[in-house]
Amino acid sequence: MKPLLDPEPAAPLIGATTKTLANWRCLGLGPKFIRVGRKVKYDPDDIAEWRNARRVGSTSEPVAA
Repeated sequence: MKPLLDPEPAAPLIGATTKTLANWRCLGLGPKFIRVGRKVKYDPDDIAEWRNARRVGSTSEPVAA
């Protein structure tokens, strides 16, 4: 099992800031996250899944929300 990531090391993996991740959590966007008490953690597999869902081959392809 891979260790869970805090928002600070997770944000650069998806090309966002920690503030953007916080906004996405409120809006239901971004990768899935896990609450551990009051802390937010990210599973590296969820980050990879989120990134892969946004792969496109051309600008005319729709991107996942």
